[in-house]
Amino acid sequence: MKAARPLWLLWLGVVVGVAATARLGVWQLDRAAQKMAIERTLAERTRMPALPAGVLARDAAALAPQLHRRIAVSGRWLAQHTIYLDNRPLDGRAGFIVVTPLLLGPHDAVLVQRGWAPRDRADRARVPAASLPPGEVRLEARIAAWPSQRLELTAVDQGAIRQNLEPAQLAIELGMPLRPLSLLQLADAGERDPLVREWPVPVQDVWKNQGYALQWFALSALIAGLALWFRVIRPRREQAS
Repeated sequence: MKAARPLWLLWLGVVVGVAATARLGVWQLDRAAQKMAIERTLAERTRMPALPAGVLARDAAALAPQLHRRIAVSGRWLAQHTIYLDNRPLDGRAGFIVVTPLLLGPHDAVLVQRGWAPRDRADRARVPAASLPPGEVRLEARIAAWPSQRLELTAVDQGAIRQNLEPAQLAIELGMPLRPLSLLQLADAGERDPLVREWPVPVQDVWKNQGYALQWFALSALIAGLALWFRVIRPRREQAS
């Protein structure tokens, strides 16, 4: 017959369980607070005046305070290097994000996410028409990070249609460095193309973290409640009856 476990060991387990689940709840609330701070920062930056082109970040350290700010830049399209990023759906429709480097100056280029275009259902290899004007152009844009990575559906990482785009690889193809960011084009810059430029605002899903926090706090309360019921309240009721 096994010996009964010491009572202190049982209560130690209860304390550890309550403390651990409560701490996880606090951690989820901290995550929610961080996301709300990001949302406030994004809203504030979108209301700020446009940055001058000369201050556009050249390194990662300078990029952080510029993210989501508006900017007006001038340059010349490197149209021959236009790439169609595949697996970028919009409102449930399959399509591409059309990206083209913009030459800002000698050996100085930035990647511009020009807009979204639907995929041709009849010919998956066909790319949408998105003509570019020659010569100097001026465009309004919002500063963003490099285009996000998607699941690689093919090993091909060259050509006009690609799943993802690596900064180092594109810089080699261009023969010049690229700014450590991308620009989300806001105006048509005179090319009159059919691209959609309804750029989504990053969703922070604060409610998810708040929901997870509620679940952890509920579990913490459940552990404490069960321990008190089975080890304190019910034994006293049985003794009193």
